[in-house]
Amino acid sequence: MTEPRWLSADERRAWLALLSVTTLLPAALDAHLTSLGRLSLFDYNVLAMLSEADGRSLPMKELAARTSASLSRLSHVVSKLEKRGWIDREPSPDDARVTTAHLTDHGWETILDLAPDHVERVREMVFDGLDENDTRLLADVAEKIVAQLDDASWIFRDVTRDPTLPCPKHQPARDGGGAA
Repeated sequence: MTEPRWLSADERRAWLALLSVTTLLPAALDAHLTSLGRLSLFDYNVLAMLSEADGRSLPMKELAARTSASLSRLSHVVSKLEKRGWIDREPSPDDARVTTAHLTDHGWETILDLAPDHVERVREMVFDGLDENDTRLLADVAEKIVAQLDDASWIFRDVTRDPTLPCPKHQPARDGGGAA
């Protein structure tokens, strides 16, 4: 049996910080959106992904990928959001076997109403404590981690992403000498 590859002190510190962020930040954002009395962070993310898509529509499978949800969980949440009049579902015009989720006008108004408060909370909790270099480094590191998990992730296909930036998996290694 080979010896486990234990984390170094710096790796352990980074891991515990990342673990804390991935636990504390979603809970805090969820609590904020819930306190507004409207929806959960997951519900918000479903609406946000649709709001940013062409025609405010996505196939359910793509929406599941963008929200890191199983199709079953997403279907349950979309049903709930349909009842609120924020989303509707219909067969894809290109393939009747594919169901497409569409953000309704009422859903669009909801996301427009909530987005300023949500973005302000994200800014307060994340970006107000960072400078521009920290923000670039955070993006670089997070994208490298995503590429390790799923190098075909939708974030690397996102049309709002700078197309001149390669997928982190294919970026040349940095020399460790500060900002790129």
